[in-house]
Amino acid sequence: MARESLDRAFHHIQDEVLLLGSLVEQATLDAATALRTRDKELARRVSKSDHIINEKRFAIENAVLILMATQQPMAHDLRRLAAVLEVITELERMGDYAKGNAKVALRLADDESIDIPGREFSQMADLGVGMLHRALSAFIAEDEQAARSIPAEDNLVDEIYNRVYHEIVHAMIAAPSKIDHANLLMWIAHNLERFADRVTNICERTIFIATGELFELDSADDEEDEEDDDQD
Repeated sequence: MARESLDRAFHHIQDEVLLLGSLVEQATLDAATALRTRDKELARRVSKSDHIINEKRFAIENAVLILMATQQPMAHDLRRLAAVLEVITELERMGDYAKGNAKVALRLADDESIDIPGREFSQMADLGVGMLHRALSAFIAEDEQAARSIPAEDNLVDEIYNRVYHEIVHAMIAAPSKIDHANLLMWIAHNLERFADRVTNICERTIFIATGELFELDSADDEEDEEDDDQD
């Protein structure tokens, strides 16, 4: 009976993780759309809905901690629960990126003189969300092979990021008076690039569940200061 109770509780937690992931995916796509279309109302909705992502993350964390305390899981089960705590933290940070991007969208929406690379931002968002969706599916299924393959797609995001980065730098040089706005665009590009990096972190946790081993799938991208990721 204890085994069945643990399995039921964990399956419920998995469902909640998937729901949290879907909220983050939608917020990310909506923020990119708001930037591309200069949709202030959509940007406001993304910014205001961030609290739902935060509340869902804390509810899952609480459920995991209760399960650890009451069921005393061991070995594989304990790895699964520990990995969930890491994954929901990554998802919450991704939600922060969407909120930050939405705030920039609001700030730049009325300034037609600012050339927003909306198409490129949407491409980065689409790629990142696709990676995240497959990474969460692999996480639930404990699919080690998929978890190892998904991070390679980050190269596509990096290619767009590098192109946008150079375009923004050139825009700064051409119009120094717009440097503040250009920095905001750089911030968005950084957020979307980091989004994909965090998908890699989720894949690492899937491998941890399956093998018990913790290692970096891609050590080329060093973690930056946590302050750079704080988007309130």
